[in-house]
Amino acid sequence: MKLLIAADKTRFHNLKQFADELVKYGIEYKLIDDSDIYDAPNILHKYSRWFKTPKKFQKIITEFKPDAIFTERYSRFSLLVIKHNIPLWIYMGGDHWTEIKQFYAKTKISTFRKIELWYKNKISEKCFRESEIIFVDDEYMKKIVKNRFPNKKIGLMFQGIKESEWIENEKMVLKHPCVGLLQRANVWGKTEEMLILPKIIEAFPEVTFYWAGDGQYRNEILAKLKKYKNFEWLGSLEYPDKVKKYLASIDVYALLSGLDTSPHSVLEAGLMKKPIVATNVGGVSEIIINEKTGFIVKKGNYNEYIEKISILINDEKKRKEIGNNEYEYVKNNFTWEIVVKNFISVINN
Repeated sequence: MKLLIAADKTRFHNLKQFADELVKYGIEYKLIDDSDIYDAPNILHKYSRWFKTPKKFQKIITEFKPDAIFTERYSRFSLLVIKHNIPLWIYMGGDHWTEIKQFYAKTKISTFRKIELWYKNKISEKCFRESEIIFVDDEYMKKIVKNRFPNKKIGLMFQGIKESEWIENEKMVLKHPCVGLLQRANVWGKTEEMLILPKIIEAFPEVTFYWAGDGQYRNEILAKLKKYKNFEWLGSLEYPDKVKKYLASIDVYALLSGLDTSPHSVLEAGLMKKPIVATNVGGVSEIIINEKTGFIVKKGNYNEYIEKISILINDEKKRKEIGNNEYEYVKNNFTWEIVVKNFISVINN
């Protein structure tokens, strides 16, 4: 079998590990940057190409001759796949519909942008309807997709991680004790939860809080946090090397997200044996066992965050116990071997 895997280049690192595991099952793959299919010198040319079949795409299909195409995006590229009658397997890495709804509620956009987004959403819905399989990364999203497409084949595909890659070696120079956040600020529904950080930071004047991440809502968050001497913004870190050094250096990992599925950063922090405090949204409870491999707190409840962070900061034995428990849990449940075995089971049934 030949499988064409299409994604943004930022996802190549993890998808390469996924694809290499597929080879063990006799699957030949080709990994491509789907955004490259629509490269254009200017915006008018870009939009005109939405309605054409790019030569790059035609060349790939002709030369590789895929039996199916697996993609993380449900956009113009997926529409091309459908038009060519190639089985389309879509991977949903987030709550698509809630993110769209919250984007409209938060963002002021021009009429032209509204038309563009309306058209993109129509494309997405068509891709979902006409795809052969929709893969999701947790039971939370499986229920949502099942409600929208009751007759669709839906595969559960947890995010995978390679244990040998997340071994502590080098560290960053940070102030201790410290709490580290590692999250983007691109989706307001996720980022909004960070607005409770001032209350948490104020409760721990002797603890330094670090945020590694960036995005369009960065300035809204930093406006609330930059006045605190025990807060530092590190910007976006190179993945995976700088991220690994960062996670190796922090004492506690905190995920403040108002909307999520099963964030990969939790798995990464787990393999680095870091105790985790995370918001109970989406599929977070599927990758953390509350009170055993980490602490899960209610959305918006800064008092609960303060309580759990306090336990971990003040009790080194508890920190190590929780960190080691999550390490074992991730190692035994989220390897690429397990993920791909489940993937093969879905496509063969």
